[in-house]
Amino acid sequence: MIIDAHSHVHDPVEDHIKLLDDAGVDRAVLFGTRPHPERATDLESLRHEMAALDEAIGGRATGIEGYRTAWQELDMALDAYPDRFIGFRSVPLDLAPRRIAEMVDRDVVGRGMRGIGELTPPPGRADLLDPVMRAAADHRELPVVVHGFAPTTAEDLRTLARLATAYPSVPLVIGQLGGLNWMDAIQLVRDTPSMFLELSTANVIFAVRLAIREIPDRTLFGSDAPYGDPVLARATVERVTRSGEVRDRVLGGTAARLLRLT
Repeated sequence: MIIDAHSHVHDPVEDHIKLLDDAGVDRAVLFGTRPHPERATDLESLRHEMAALDEAIGGRATGIEGYRTAWQELDMALDAYPDRFIGFRSVPLDLAPRRIAEMVDRDVVGRGMRGIGELTPPPGRADLLDPVMRAAADHRELPVVVHGFAPTTAEDLRTLARLATAYPSVPLVIGQLGGLNWMDAIQLVRDTPSMFLELSTANVIFAVRLAIREIPDRTLFGSDAPYGDPVLARATVERVTRSGEVRDRVLGGTAARLLRLT
């Protein structure tokens, strides 16, 4: 099974299915999203969508209201294609720990979601994930996915590694290969057994090659669609690996194990 471990809801969702079909991808982990760059038709409209992205990944969208539309779109996509999408649900990080625990129990586990994410703490505040990790630890092996590209900092990655060490039963996935801090991300994931590294948005090909070489059992193929393309993301993994067990694990075997699909 080929599994794209990082993607976002598309509008329309059928366009996403076509991308998966083109790439020969069986299933995709799906996150809700507020920005929709695939809707843009020109530079001005793209700037509008990217402004929403900047607000989201900068941790400036607070409270539940900003999440409701994204949650609704996610639910609709999962209902439309339950055999293609694997749902993850985000939770606001500015809520009290008790409310976060309630949301994880009711809206993640209670709705049959496979994990929590993609979480986007403000830069320098990865510590806000502590109550999420604590709540995830109450549910056996519930994965947590965190945005890894800018504005996530190298210190944030170190904070995430400390949280992963404190909650070793929780698989903690760093997205987008840690962005420009990819060398730090590879080292931290390599040295922290409960961490995983998703490989989308790499800006240099040898970052993907090195990540797979260093942590072949805990690297995950992902596209970050619609920002990335599943065809190109899969081709990148295949370019830096040989046909066989390691490639199979990266392209889906590890994700299937992590998501308890096998």
